[in-house]
Amino acid sequence: MTDATTPRIFSGIQPSGHLTLGNYLGALRRFVERQEEGIATVYCLVDLHAITVWQDPEALRSQTREAAAAFMAAGIDPARSILFNQSQVPAHAELGWLLNCVARMGWMNRMTQFKEKGGKNAEKVSLGLYAYPALMAADILAYHTTHVPVGEDQKQHVELTRDIAAKFNHDYGVEFFPLPEPVIEGPATRVMSLRDGTKKMSKSDPSDMSRINLTDDADTIAQKFRKARTDAEPLPGSMAALTDRPEARNLVNIYAALSGETQDAVLSRFEGKGFGDFKPALADVAVATLAPISARMSEFLADPAEIDRILGQGAARAEQISAPIVARTREIMGMILSR
Repeated sequence: MTDATTPRIFSGIQPSGHLTLGNYLGALRRFVERQEEGIATVYCLVDLHAITVWQDPEALRSQTREAAAAFMAAGIDPARSILFNQSQVPAHAELGWLLNCVARMGWMNRMTQFKEKGGKNAEKVSLGLYAYPALMAADILAYHTTHVPVGEDQKQHVELTRDIAAKFNHDYGVEFFPLPEPVIEGPATRVMSLRDGTKKMSKSDPSDMSRINLTDDADTIAQKFRKARTDAEPLPGSMAALTDRPEARNLVNIYAALSGETQDAVLSRFEGKGFGDFKPALADVAVATLAPISARMSEFLADPAEIDRILGQGAARAEQISAPIVARTREIMGMILSR
């Protein structure tokens, strides 16, 4: 079993639709950077989370392979990082139940994502959707994770994970689970919709024009940016002047994140210009970054059996780490281990 002090990064993405530019800038690119730092990295396609709402079985399988292809096309090397789909590693579901018995109802009731997704129909959603923050805690703690790259909207769930870990350690008088730290960085960790700058870019949005999919070709990417919602005002010289212009702020953030510049550096170059000048330049930067990823994804997706093999190998490596941790968790909680 791994030492609880060993630095380890864990993060996951739901395979419930096409991955987007938001997933790339807010997650995949960061994952690749962490891989290059030499820290142990575990990346998971969280299909157990996906089924908290109904999924077509064939679509879920296809989307899981597509997400795996996106990870690898973006630069995740399955020989250097562990890449797998969650349901192949029993530790996630088992530890999820154990931590359900540690987490408190009051903590779950404060989770804002459930309130947003459940809305007025909260009585009709699955129990899994309500309890999934405890499964997310299990995903993280099953590897004695120390750092979790997340978007701002998931930070609350990492804080819940810390609460669950701390309560477990306190209740059983052990220092077993580390308290993982959320890692939030960069100007575009929260990429917004191209149709509404106040809403996060989402693979579940009914409008395909609201997002850039990692499977989009160069022409589609350019068209979506040309048609992105903006206003009639020219671009200012500083981000402070974009406070009340969410669509403009979002496009500047995307440009900065793709080009590696600061937002103010981008604005200094386009100050006084309208979106007729800015959008084509943004499209060029986006195509230069994303078109090679889309092409590599197509190559991976041409061989689904190879993707399945890679995910299976990753699951075996993940189980080597997680199974002893979950076994020790059961032992700490008083369960008999006969094997």
